[in-house]
Amino acid sequence: MKLKLLSILILSTLFIAACSSSSMSEMDHKNMEEEPSSEVNENIEGLQTATVTATLTGNEINIIAKEAMHQLNEDVSVKALTFNGSVPGSQIRVKQGEKLKINLKNELNEPISIHWHGITVPNEMDGIPGVTQNAVQPGESFTYEFIPEDPGTYMYHTHQNAVEQMDKGLYGSFIVEPNDKSYDRDYTLMLDEWMSNPAEGKSSMEGMDHGNMGSDEDGDKEANSSDTSMSGMDHGNMGSHGNDSMNGMGHDMSAYDIFTINGKSGKSIEPLKVKEGEKVRIRLVNVGYMSHKIHLHGHDFKVAAIDGQELNEPKELRDHVIAIAPGERYDIEFTANNPGEWFIERHGDMEVSSGMKTKIQYENSTDSSDKSNQSEKLPEFTFMNYGGSEKGEFSLDQKYNVEYKMDLNTAMDGNEMAYTINGKTFPETDNITVEEGDLVKVTLTNNSMMDDHPMHLHGHFFQVLSKNGKPVEGAPIMKDTINLKPGDEYVVAFKADNPGNWLFHCHDLHHATAGMVNMVKYDGFKVNFTPDPDANNKPE
Repeated sequence: MKLKLLSILILSTLFIAACSSSSMSEMDHKNMEEEPSSEVNENIEGLQTATVTATLTGNEINIIAKEAMHQLNEDVSVKALTFNGSVPGSQIRVKQGEKLKINLKNELNEPISIHWHGITVPNEMDGIPGVTQNAVQPGESFTYEFIPEDPGTYMYHTHQNAVEQMDKGLYGSFIVEPNDKSYDRDYTLMLDEWMSNPAEGKSSMEGMDHGNMGSDEDGDKEANSSDTSMSGMDHGNMGSHGNDSMNGMGHDMSAYDIFTINGKSGKSIEPLKVKEGEKVRIRLVNVGYMSHKIHLHGHDFKVAAIDGQELNEPKELRDHVIAIAPGERYDIEFTANNPGEWFIERHGDMEVSSGMKTKIQYENSTDSSDKSNQSEKLPEFTFMNYGGSEKGEFSLDQKYNVEYKMDLNTAMDGNEMAYTINGKTFPETDNITVEEGDLVKVTLTNNSMMDDHPMHLHGHFFQVLSKNGKPVEGAPIMKDTINLKPGDEYVVAFKADNPGNWLFHCHDLHHATAGMVNMVKYDGFKVNFTPDPDANNKPE
């Protein structure tokens, strides 16, 4: 009882937020080339200013990780980690079904990797240090090869100490184009949160190695004996991440005072240009740690895809907000049939919401009569009964080979806050063990008192079958990330058709780093790399 009361007290003081940023096709980022503000120019001589976010196409792509100064708004620049010198990193835009080769070179002074979020790659290409590869060391390179089979909106980001490296900008968008497009104009908006004064928030992001939470010498026995190669991983103080401002008992996100679209905030965000009569697709991607409610003004729209997967017979909506949790992607489509200037903006009572706003701007139109209404309460989109009903691959009453219950919760480990799955923290969490071809049903329940948990499964899509006991009634919903608010219960199902060892973790990476990770493990699967104990592998 004392533990529960203490957890409630601590959780009630937490303010969830986070950081990262991203890429917008067909946009001019001229402000990114401005000089950094003078107050952050000290001790950064020779550090290049971030470049315009490029779009990369073709079958072979080069990605270089390096530091750069990045301008967030008219007044604030920060030292960022970048892919190809920009935040977000270069947008990768490729064709469905074409073989792809991506060469990563690490010019940072710390190890990195790339995870292809939402893309069903072979296990050895998943980019998880200590699980599928060793972290790419400073000065070294690694080549990823895979075929993106599923068209849609995805992203790529580091998975090495990602709670810190993504926070500094190490991510980009990844678009797999279908063979037949249904839209004329295509924009990607990556949503993120930043600190205007990183030094102020530094104490809440320091000490992030991954150790003494279940890291006794026997803790890795099961993983090692079953070839998950966890011996190459450093799990230092897993519960200590970002906890200084809470005396080691939680992560304080109050220093995140700039909300961004594609790495820019407020007036520095370029408007989205459209022509009357065009069909416009906007890809909303959340690379931060806070959920964002987005509202499109002045137009009817459809939710065309969720997590990259197209919806059956999407219906028109108007004046709804779309809540996008960390790791999720929502594609909306509308017809540009209302000339003028209209906002697309974050809704909420937080003052910093005003930075996450830009305009839909019709060509040859000067009308700017639209008004921001970010504090207005609007109905929230739900996929539970949206779109045309259609038989999905899975159902609640069919037979499954594997059924697993996942209790998401919080606990105290000494003075540290731990985020648990079935009462355990990674790497001691119980794996979901499967054989190839198994049908798997997972019941996820969020028993945390205050925290959302956006749970992301690597290497697979799952079908959402029910929420809080109510079956999905509209279009079948296929996702790779599902957000559970406190008290929520979701039942999801997937087919074990991609052999490997795959993370299933919370995409609020503060929670993942503090323990909320387990694995889907294929029985008999053997990894094809040798874990290096000196690689400093930090997979969370």
